[in-house]
Amino acid sequence: MARREETTRICALTRAEKPVAALIRFVLGPDGVLVPDTEAKAEGRGVWISLSRDAVAEAVKKKVFARSLKSEVRLPDDLPGLTQLRLEQRYLNALGMARKAGQLTFGATKVRSLIDTGNLIALITATDAAADGRSKMVGPLKALHYAAAEEEINGFEVPHFELLSSEQMGLALGLENVIHAALTRGAAAQAAVEKARRLALYTAKPTEKDTDRLAVDGDLLPEATDERREIHG
Repeated sequence: MARREETTRICALTRAEKPVAALIRFVLGPDGVLVPDTEAKAEGRGVWISLSRDAVAEAVKKKVFARSLKSEVRLPDDLPGLTQLRLEQRYLNALGMARKAGQLTFGATKVRSLIDTGNLIALITATDAAADGRSKMVGPLKALHYAAAEEEINGFEVPHFELLSSEQMGLALGLENVIHAALTRGAAAQAAVEKARRLALYTAKPTEKDTDRLAVDGDLLPEATDERREIHG
């Protein structure tokens, strides 16, 4: 029971108790402007909101932050957008660290080889990737999951993230463009996966059940990764 109390907070918008992995914290900056505390480490009183762009927008609309902090709150022009930007920056920084650690592989041929051997922990595709190129990666990845299920390998899952454009990833990583990439085993790569999960949850529209499963099990459902475009509707 103690573990639950340490790892859950109340969403100020819905008043629902959720794991901290399914929430994002906001605090007042030194200048009195509300900012997203993406690391959840800033000093001062914080306001927790469900990890969803729609939820943050709704919290702004209903003036949840001022009510929770019991004081006047200055908001940035686009808090949902700023929050997404911060989450994107954390993800890109983590990819950069994974690259330095030798745990990020680029290029269709190399990535496809990793899928064929199962030596990856996440597949990354640019949002502007060509449909045929995407299918050449997603098809084998689904086959890999199917083979693991046939062999009754419990807990095997390689998430697929489509979160940023090739230009965004290329600029952050010092490359011309990044269309296909894969994260391999290692602490830096695992940290990048966790940052990707949070960004995926924030920009997607998962159900309450999906959000809670992410927080409890640490696994993003295949529907929220491989078929992310369908979630967006």
